[in-house]
Amino acid sequence: MCTKDISGSRSFSLSKRGRAIRRAMGLASRLTTLAVACALLTSFLNGQQSRPSEYQVKAVYLFNFGRFVDWSAILPTAGDHAFAVCVIGADPFGRTLDSTLAGELIDKRKVVARRISRPQDAATCQVLFISSSEDSRLKDILPQIDKMKLLTVSDMPRFSVRGGMIQFVFDKDKIRFEVNLTNAERAGLNLSSELLKVAIAVKRNS
Repeated sequence: MCTKDISGSRSFSLSKRGRAIRRAMGLASRLTTLAVACALLTSFLNGQQSRPSEYQVKAVYLFNFGRFVDWSAILPTAGDHAFAVCVIGADPFGRTLDSTLAGELIDKRKVVARRISRPQDAATCQVLFISSSEDSRLKDILPQIDKMKLLTVSDMPRFSVRGGMIQFVFDKDKIRFEVNLTNAERAGLNLSSELLKVAIAVKRNS
């Protein structure tokens, strides 16, 4: 997975990066694994003489994580409700998350990025990225969202063994992730086997 920052490329504007990412993800939607999806994204951006940053890659992951969860028994019939990918705490994505999600659909819903400051506001979220700035507050945040059927993701250390569901990790300079299946199942989430196949580790302990 790619991790280098593309911020030094002035000719490749943020809006163009967003369009490039959306095109790459549009093609990736016909594929079956997140690994292939990210490889496609990397190849496309390299073709633009640019390299995706760490949080561009993680933003694409957040979108794909949402795609690989069965929401049929959780979300009401598709209507005006958006599919929200939320960030709580200091936002490391900036506009990258918004541009990555713009124009995308999950479960026939428009995908939107939201920033929240209080755990109780996560009731409107489907995917919640908990910033590493909230490390010291994690033991307070998780109990407040325990009854909410949402997917929790973070890159803070030991997140998956502290009650979280998906943790970003670096493996040989590549961005990978591990899954705590017990925590996801306790929240009533059914994760696709395709997601589990490309996880670097799948844990069954809380």
